[in-house]
Amino acid sequence: MTNRKSRILIFTGDGKGKTTAALGMVLRASGHGMKTLILQFIKSNKSGELTALKYLPGVEAIQMGRGFVPFVTDPAFLQHREAASHALEKASEALRSKKYDLIILDEICTAMDKELISEDQIMELIEGSGDVFCLVLTGRGATKRLIAKADTVTEMRNLKHGLGQGIAAQKGVEY
Repeated sequence: MTNRKSRILIFTGDGKGKTTAALGMVLRASGHGMKTLILQFIKSNKSGELTALKYLPGVEAIQMGRGFVPFVTDPAFLQHREAASHALEKASEALRSKKYDLIILDEICTAMDKELISEDQIMELIEGSGDVFCLVLTGRGATKRLIAKADTVTEMRNLKHGLGQGIAAQKGVEY
């Protein structure tokens, strides 16, 4: 069994809980006095977790997304692609800075799945992650190549969701 310092984790799948699992790691890391950065690639709305994160020591959270991604043919798609590109640059800077112990790239897999960034760009980012204690990628659509690169991968499966029963997103549950 190897005991290496840096780790790569992925939370993916079509089920609820990918970001929530990553935020659980943030809570744990904060309790150990570790510095954490959360970069959100898609989300742009005010959420309960972002409000709460402000009270955790050593945690920085930045929303860089523009919200729900439109179809590629929509003129607004280019703005989403540009935002994802900026988030990728910010992630690269953060990794090079060696300032953080834990870096969460929330919805980066979704950004790739929606063609905002490429799998190669994410692989380059991972290759350049260096000595960061832990790098976490979340979002639907993690590829076999990304999964092979990670140490730990958890797939959330959707067995049933309130949205399918006509229940609208609720404060404290979905956001």
